[in-house]
Parts: sequence; structure tokens; C-alpha cells
Amino acid sequence: MSATPAAPRHLSGNYAPVTEELTAYDLPVTGRVPAELSGWYLRNGPNPADAASGHWFFGDGMVHGVRLDGGRAVAYRNRWVRTTSLTDGARPYDAQGRRDLTAGPANTHVVRHAGRTLALVETALPYALTRDLDTVGPYDFGGRLHTAMTAHPKTCPATGELHFFGYGMLEQPFLTYHRAGADGELVVSRPVEVPRPTMMHDFALTAEHVVFMDLPVVFDVELALAARTMPYRWDDGHGARLGVLRRDDPHGAVRWFTVDPCYVFHLLNAYDAPDGSIVLHVMRYPEMWRRTGETVDRGQQAVLWTWTVDPATGTVREEQLDDRPAEFPRVDDRLTGLRAPCGHVTSGHAVVRYDLAGGSTAVHDFGAHRTPGEAAFAPADGAPGGRGYLLTYVHDARTDASDLVVLDAGDLAAAPLATVHLPARVPFGFHGNWLADEAD
Repeated sequence: MSATPAAPRHLSGNYAPVTEELTAYDLPVTGRVPAELSGWYLRNGPNPADAASGHWFFGDGMVHGVRLDGGRAVAYRNRWVRTTSLTDGARPYDAQGRRDLTAGPANTHVVRHAGRTLALVETALPYALTRDLDTVGPYDFGGRLHTAMTAHPKTCPATGELHFFGYGMLEQPFLTYHRAGADGELVVSRPVEVPRPTMMHDFALTAEHVVFMDLPVVFDVELALAARTMPYRWDDGHGARLGVLRRDDPHGAVRWFTVDPCYVFHLLNAYDAPDGSIVLHVMRYPEMWRRTGETVDRGQQAVLWTWTVDPATGTVREEQLDDRPAEFPRVDDRLTGLRAPCGHVTSGHAVVRYDLAGGSTAVHDFGAHRTPGEAAFAPADGAPGGRGYLLTYVHDARTDASDLVVLDAGDLAAAPLATVHLPARVPFGFHGNWLADEAD
């Protein structure tokens, strides 16, 4: 009798999906939940309903949420995002090559804008969710959005506008820039000419600019037809460049700046410097998916770099800031596009704070058996860049259980302020947010 093959890494351990949707109330807490936290911590991630997928990125989206209020952990919910892919088996393209923008797992991020909570994946439309995480349906900005939407939109803290883009795979335009007003109305959609369909996962927003990253991970139709792995591969011939668009001229020219070949999934933040340059802090991989067909690009790790774009000289200064492998960079979102004093990343069993001015670091190490995910910032007051908390789901390999941990962002090395013990394991996932209660 032949042995049963081992499950792939992205379906094993704490990557393995959970099988039930749960609701639980009055969660046990070690420590004390800060009284000023009133809202939901939500995080999205892949959780294939059939317990099978060819790649970690492919699993059906499931949002896990914890409600905090009045110093209590009031409730926990987890819900699949009921996309047409999940409920009807819809595929992004039909046999005639026609695109279905509702077909996608909605498994990457969950954000709020103009009163709507949206589950996102970069290959399809967003899906609107209720406060209780039930699925409303695909959201296309009142019929105005005709492309997919990035999973990393940026909200301008000054205007309340939502900036985002969509990229294409088989049909042009391969890149389209969008902007929605603070009221949620889509007011700008303009194609950006790029030569080939590359995987653009994130981008940069500053007070004055939008910056696109055209990097050498290129769509491969043969891999897409195989449908077993990521349909992208590294291409030495594509080159790497940054495209800069002025926000005050959204239909104007995009100016391109060459950088050394690399790949960036996630940007920490960006800002306009007083000397006219544009500074980007990015988590930079030396390459990605060179070995065609691998589900995991082993050996490739991201570290923090700074790119300083100089429009006067047409050049980019590239500088490595740390050699510590890390991912999931975050800042206080109220400083998006502005110079932030610090940012946070997840590195192995720790959350790390970078002082972006002085260069120092602070670390909260959870221990060898406890692994945190992305840490989202929750403000403690109305001052951007001021006091606040970091919220992250932490998995304990010894007990195979998960907690929501609340850290003091200003004293990262201190013991957690609160550890909320969850009624179910939360698989490793992608991105989320603290969604504070909005005033009625």
C-alpha cells in the first residue's frame, strides 16, 4: 500500500484551513483591553472551502474578526467571503476569453471607505461585507469600476480620497489608476501605458504623487492555463522601474525611473521630501518566482530598503536599511503619504518597530512557539503618529490555538497589554485593519 502523500506546506500546520464558521461572545482575556478601543479588528486570508488549492494565494477568502468595546473582548466571528467563485465555481475567464470580474477569492485584505467594508483581492472586484461579516456582494462603485481592484488601496488622510489601481493579465490596459472621493464616488479612471502585464501588488501614495512599481514578475499564459500555481514568473529581460504621476494632474504624463531588478510585494510608506525628492520605504526581494512552477520561492526573503526618487536628476538612490528578513509592513494609517516617525513589520516570531528617522529598532519577541501575523495600528488618541496599539493574531504551535494580542506601540518590548483567547484557530493569512466604531 502506498503512503498518503504529505499535504503541501500551504495546506499544513497553521496554513491549513478551518472548516467551520463560528460566533462566540465574552471572550476570555489575559491582561486588560484598552478602554478606548471600540470597534472590530478584522483580518482576511485564504481558507479554501474544499481544503485544497494549488497555491497559498488561491484559497477562498475568510475574514476573522474580534470586537472590542468598553475594555472587553465582546465577540469573535469568522466568515467566508461568498464570492461567485466560492458559491458558483465561477472562473476569471470563460471559454471564450471573456472576463468575469466577480470571480475571485476576495482573500487578501479588508478595508473600510465611505462607510463600506470591502474584502479585496487584486484579480477581481471587491466584495462588500456587513458589520457582522456577511457578504453583500461584489462592489463596482455604482457600475463605474471596469477593472479589478488592488488589495492595497490607500486613503489620503487629508482629503479622504481612496486611491487604487487595477492590473490586467490578458487584455489591455494592463494598468489603470483610479480615485474615489471621500463620499465613495469613483471620479478618476485612467489607463497607464505599460508594455506587459506584470504583477503589481502594491503602490505608493504621497501628498503630491502616486508611484507605480513595474517590476520583472510577468504574467505567463502557459502557467495560467495549467491553473496549478502562480501564473507569473521572473523575467530578466523586463527590467524594473517606478512610474510617478502627479496627483494634481491625474490624467497627465507618468514619468518613469529605473531601479535595480527586484520584487516588492509591500510598501511601508512614502512621502514627499522638502528637497523635492520622493522617498519610499519598501520590503524588497532580490527576485521572485524565477524557478517556473514552484508554489513557494524558497530562499527569497524581503528586507527593508529605501528608494529616493530624484525628479531633478531622473535617478533613484537605493539603500538597504536592515538585513532582518521581514514582511507585512504597516504605519499609522493616518500618516499614509506623509513622513511617519516609525513603522512596524513582522519578522519570524517577532514584531519589529523601525525608527525611520533615527534608525533604531524595538522588538516584541513572542517566543519560539508563537508566530504573529501582520500587526495593524489602532490609534489611542486623535494625534496622527501619537499613542496607539498594535493588534495581531498569534498562533501557538504547542497548543495549536490562536490569540488576538494587543501591544503598546510605544513600548514594544513590554508584555502584551491584553491577550484575547479565541475559540478557534486562525490560520496564517494576509492583511487586515482596526476598524474603529464610526460616529452615527
